[in-house]
Amino acid sequence: MVKDQKRWRLLKDFKKGKFCFLIGVDNWSIELQKSEFYSLYLLLLRINQQLLGIKNELMDEESITLELEQLPWYIELIGKKNAWSLRLVFESQDQTRSFEMYWPIPIAQNLFYEIKKMWESMD
Repeated sequence: MVKDQKRWRLLKDFKKGKFCFLIGVDNWSIELQKSEFYSLYLLLLRINQQLLGIKNELMDEESITLELEQLPWYIELIGKKNAWSLRLVFESQDQTRSFEMYWPIPIAQNLFYEIKKMWESMD
């Protein structure tokens, strides 16, 4: 399964073995294990629920910052109620690798929905 837009990519290829998911934005990409991708999916759902919980109370131009941490991920949403970016930090529990990702506006919203659709289509 491939989602390839102008500024981002999302790929799933179980033939690749351990690192079967790829997320890419602009000039970088990272491969994730299925368990890492699943934990990212769950955290994205949680931060989206936080946003939906306060969205109706926000004015259109009001700035927001939401943060969530659930190892191995830390996620930070910054923006306004309808336009936000995401910064994600991954700290490997196996001490094998760590990395940071940044998804700018509007890539963050698009990638969130595509990751959600990709994971849920596998059930």
